[in-house]
Amino acid sequence: METSRFNISDYLDSNEMIAEYLNIVLADGDDSEVIVAIGHIAKSIGMTKIAQETGLSRPSLYKALSEGSKPQFDTIMKVLRAIGGQIQVNPMAS
Repeated sequence: METSRFNISDYLDSNEMIAEYLNIVLADGDDSEVIVAIGHIAKSIGMTKIAQETGLSRPSLYKALSEGSKPQFDTIMKVLRAIGGQIQVNPMAS
């Protein structure tokens, strides 16, 4: 029996699922995990489409959204807009 490797991008098939996934990672993850999660979302939508909408090349997107990368905030904002997301700040419970 052959098994395939789990790929979260295969399951991010609706705006609601994408938002839920990213919100969970934002709440529980560190910077690197958030960047990788944004990369998973971009892959689920299609890197070619994200590249067209952001004006960035596919190779630079793959590099910027990979584990251990340190993309510029501008890059993250462009990708978030392209995936249909936004940043919202809520007060933390004390």
